[in-house]
Amino acid sequence: MSPQRVLIVGASIAGPALAWWLHRYGFEVTVVERAPALRPGGYKIDIRGAAIDVVEQMGLKERLEGMATDMQFMSFVNRAGRRLVDVPSDLFMGRGEADLEVMRGDLSQILYDETRANVDYRFGDTITELDPVTGAVSFERAEPQTFDLVIGADGLNSTVRRQVFGGDVVRDLNHVVSIATVPNHLELDRWELVYSVPGRTVNLYSTGRDDDAKALFLFGTDQKYEGREQQFEILNTTFRGAGWETDRLLDAVAVADDFYFDTVSQVELDRYAVDRVSLVGDAAYCPSFASGQGTSLALVGAYILAGELSQSAPATAFTAYERLMRPYVERNLTLGRDNLGRMISKSALQSWAGAMMLRVLPKLPMKDALVGKITQPIHDAARAIELPDYQTVS
Repeated sequence: MSPQRVLIVGASIAGPALAWWLHRYGFEVTVVERAPALRPGGYKIDIRGAAIDVVEQMGLKERLEGMATDMQFMSFVNRAGRRLVDVPSDLFMGRGEADLEVMRGDLSQILYDETRANVDYRFGDTITELDPVTGAVSFERAEPQTFDLVIGADGLNSTVRRQVFGGDVVRDLNHVVSIATVPNHLELDRWELVYSVPGRTVNLYSTGRDDDAKALFLFGTDQKYEGREQQFEILNTTFRGAGWETDRLLDAVAVADDFYFDTVSQVELDRYAVDRVSLVGDAAYCPSFASGQGTSLALVGAYILAGELSQSAPATAFTAYERLMRPYVERNLTLGRDNLGRMISKSALQSWAGAMMLRVLPKLPMKDALVGKITQPIHDAARAIELPDYQTVS
């Protein structure tokens, strides 16, 4: 019997990770990506809990450890730039001993490098029509083809999801996150600075692998926007004159090559598959930037989906995939909503009180118990799934 032909739409994290596992199980895989090339750069991401087990099974953990950001401290600063408190990064982010933090672009490149020899990658193209019953696909550039399975790994604003699943499944959390590479004018070395004013937060950090820095802006808004010019205008209006280094950072962001601006949103689907089509990663269950779990869900989802397809017919595999992923997804969707409320202060007093609490925390007799209580929801969400042990094909 000839191998099943699978089309994966999207070549960020979930798509190449799924391609890695499907090739291992003997599938013939094509990946189509709208961007003209692999997207470099990006921001730092966490790989936690069950996702660590996945990358370990892929044989990638040691390489990723060598690409770790090696962030040391996070400092909260006031309007004048004075550091109010310094907190170890792993402690503040609730990172377990085995958890990893890497740059998104580094993980994406590794997954691509691991699959490019065995997977047909097609950059600069996308699907225009998709029949979920027959698997017939039309492309913007390539000739139409028919696949046994089509998997949407094309992110929050998934084309596959929109064409096949329909419905209003994106839950806007009424916040926006914007990120760009800027000059490291404060000469940060594996250090992150956080400046918070009511309704707005700015992060500036530089990792052990970067000469430049990343500026991240998070704020609440229900404004609609289209195109970079309008996006930057909203960002500029919201933060200009807010104090600290914000004006200088905005000037740098205005000319940055990698300006990113999007809503903080979640995807809530009542099913992950229709006929021959399924979804994985943010396309199926984006937990939002605030959860810190999007990458982990993508890696675990790819492992589960490919593993189930290796064991059963697609209809049965898709049902098992959803049954296994659903509780894990729900736990992390909740984490994302809860975390967002802690990332932006509602008042100057709340911002100051939070910094002071972190300052005195190391001196408290029950500090370990208090830290554990704060970080336990993160660890629980990261481990809220038991990975099946699929028989692999070598």
